[in-house]
Amino acid sequence: MSGDTMTAVRGAHSNNASPATPKENGHSVQHASNFPHTSPGSALDDTPVYSSSELTHTWVHFVKTFVIIFPIYALGYFEFSFSWLLIGLFIFFCWRRNAGGKLSRLSRALAFFDQEERCAKHSLTSSDLPPWVHFPDVERVEWLNKTVMQMWPYICQFVEKLFREMIEPAVKECHVHLSTFCFSKIDIGNKPLRINGVKVYTENVDRRQIIMDLQISFVGNTEIDVDIKRYYCKAGIKSIQIHGVMRVVMEPLLGDVPLVGGLSLFFLKKPLLDINWTGLSNILDIPGLNGFSNNLIQDIIYSYLVLPNRITIPLVGVEDLAKLRFPMPKGVLRIHFLEAQDLEGKDQFLGGLIKGKSDPYGILHVSNQMFQSKTIKESLHPKWNEVYEALVYEPSGQHLEIELFDEDPDKDDFLGSLLIDLTKVYNEQKVDEWFELEETPTGKLHLKLEWLSLFSTPEKLDQVLRCVRADRSPAKDGLSSALLVVFLDSAKNLPNNLSDITHDGLKQVSVFKALKSAKKNSSEPSPYVHFTVGHKTFESKVRYKTREPLWEDSFSFLVHNPTRQELEVEIKDDKHKCTLGILRVPLSDLLSEEDMTLAQCFPLKNSGPSSTIKLKLALRILSLEKQFSSDLPSAVQDPDGEPYSASPRRSTPNLSTSMSSSQKYLPHKESTPSLASDISLPIATLELQQRLRQLQNGSASSQYPLGKIQLTVRHSSQRNKLVVVVHSCQNLIAFTKDGSDPFIRLYLLPDKSRSGRRKTSTMKKSLNPVYDQTFEFNVSTVELHRRTLDVAVKNGRSILSKHKGLLGKVLVDLSGDDISKGFTQWYNLTEDGSSSQELRRSQESLITQ
Repeated sequence: MSGDTMTAVRGAHSNNASPATPKENGHSVQHASNFPHTSPGSALDDTPVYSSSELTHTWVHFVKTFVIIFPIYALGYFEFSFSWLLIGLFIFFCWRRNAGGKLSRLSRALAFFDQEERCAKHSLTSSDLPPWVHFPDVERVEWLNKTVMQMWPYICQFVEKLFREMIEPAVKECHVHLSTFCFSKIDIGNKPLRINGVKVYTENVDRRQIIMDLQISFVGNTEIDVDIKRYYCKAGIKSIQIHGVMRVVMEPLLGDVPLVGGLSLFFLKKPLLDINWTGLSNILDIPGLNGFSNNLIQDIIYSYLVLPNRITIPLVGVEDLAKLRFPMPKGVLRIHFLEAQDLEGKDQFLGGLIKGKSDPYGILHVSNQMFQSKTIKESLHPKWNEVYEALVYEPSGQHLEIELFDEDPDKDDFLGSLLIDLTKVYNEQKVDEWFELEETPTGKLHLKLEWLSLFSTPEKLDQVLRCVRADRSPAKDGLSSALLVVFLDSAKNLPNNLSDITHDGLKQVSVFKALKSAKKNSSEPSPYVHFTVGHKTFESKVRYKTREPLWEDSFSFLVHNPTRQELEVEIKDDKHKCTLGILRVPLSDLLSEEDMTLAQCFPLKNSGPSSTIKLKLALRILSLEKQFSSDLPSAVQDPDGEPYSASPRRSTPNLSTSMSSSQKYLPHKESTPSLASDISLPIATLELQQRLRQLQNGSASSQYPLGKIQLTVRHSSQRNKLVVVVHSCQNLIAFTKDGSDPFIRLYLLPDKSRSGRRKTSTMKKSLNPVYDQTFEFNVSTVELHRRTLDVAVKNGRSILSKHKGLLGKVLVDLSGDDISKGFTQWYNLTEDGSSSQELRRSQESLITQ
């Protein structure tokens, strides 16, 4: 019956489809008319043919099954040993493995030849051709190459002067072991720099600037020799190769000569840099430099050339030089790294006979910022639900680069890549799409990208705080509501020895070490600055042997809640390892300043009597709405002049996932810290809210229906330990009809690693569990006030049970002064840990073991 129905349906579908196509397989309708017209009843004539073929297929399948099963039956009937079956299976397995190996080697050989053929064709047609052949907006500039060739001897003279007058003194001052450093030979070579193409941007640019991308290539026969006479060490560079895209920004355009105020040069991404060193091992043998490596030296070079670092050349005065050297970012890119589907299975078992799944993770690049997601074990459809935020200085020409890998013990397998032009995100403000992965046969990635514009007025702050849920949460990390840019200029009148510093400034140095260092009254400090906002820290470069250091550097912080957080500045002495002065600036003070910018010399505490540090602080509010002002690109504005606005109600659940704004390169296997686990996953929160609605079922709900938890918290300054005692919970919700199996999980944020997790035992079928278990975290007194204790009550489950979820959360602020005394406190549980009001606090001593 089902076979006749399927046949009739297929016949009807073919009859309905045939009149709709005037041509089929390249033949016209006239050829098709030579065949008799198919009547509706003719479809039934095909039924016996279809049924007979299906019957034949069924008989063939039956015979194959009989041939496989009959030997087993025969062995049992004639009472043969079961070992014969095992021997037969072993012989079959060996034969199958040998035949499969031959076929696999043959297929790999054919695939290798096909790949070689494709590579040869591609290299002949594309790789040897300059960029202006492939891209119509890239222009050929052979005239510029001829100009560079003519100027090359004079360029070499300028570079040699730069090395001897600027680089050589800087190297001598940077390390005591390099005081006898000098360049014995500088020869840039006679092969000039080549420019393979130039692209000039005419869209999405400011009317007062010119932006060009130069595709440069330098293969030089450079010879640079250095000599460190103190250690009789000689080394140098034999050749240098640089290939990449350099951006040249000419701004601001003026109405008088020279028509351009200054030039800025930088690479949008790391260029290909190959340095042929001679005698590098000799330099690495010098005391204090044995930690250097070739890659580290290249990273130092990149730190001066790759965005946001840049080379600035002022053409008219120096009053706007700081603005040219350290410009504000154009915006912040918020990346919701959500999920993937249909990834390729890379794990294999039994020599490749059984193909398993993968352990995928992602690496994301935006300029020199890198983020690495967590690894999802054994999944071809992973869900990360992580959010990252990256600063973007030049949306045009920059890309979001994503690579997926399968984590393995030896070498990770490639699962696909993705390249997204940030200009699209900049214009559309929000992009929520599934992207097909490249360089892989299967797989797609779900991303949600948001462009956050910068606003210099605080009107939108309350709305943004509600969207990122920073108005209720005491946590110091999460989605950002503002951007803080710190311009570090200089410091003056720093104490030149430890005897000039007040007692509080020596709190991190032992008495013996302080007295020993105080004897060197004539030695000057080597200061550097340590900046901290929340859980993010930056350090400036060290300026050696000076009381009035000049840094001229900038640092950017993504801020969760500027109304509660502050900038902590600490000047340290690299030589004596002590504090030269401290400064705390509440970010709320910037909200009342004009353009939320503050520039002044701040007096230092715990320092000399007239020690100051010169800073410029600029706070900007992050919003999804476009900014309309005269100094922004004209192409950004919509035709109707209306800004894009995201509904806070719709965006709040998505914004509850958290982020990491780490901009440092991470070692292999180390994921970027993210709060997008159970503390902020919208899935866990939404499931808990839905469960609450089902339990209440329309009845009047209390303000805190999830129950409460009792904790004792105390910090031991002698042992640098945070001691947390989990006492009990009361009035928890029932996860199933049999109750709940609660346990307590603790993190000391921002550390969410496996080693930083603490958990209690599971209490079976209890809504008022008692634990009385003690846990310890290693944290110093200085770091404690920057941390947040994350406590989650969760429902346990057995291996075969699917009931596991969140029962409530608490975020404990550790910045109070009473943390050293210890206190016991009841906390109300909430869905996300916010507004966890205390019920009772009592001071008590905590006996630690």
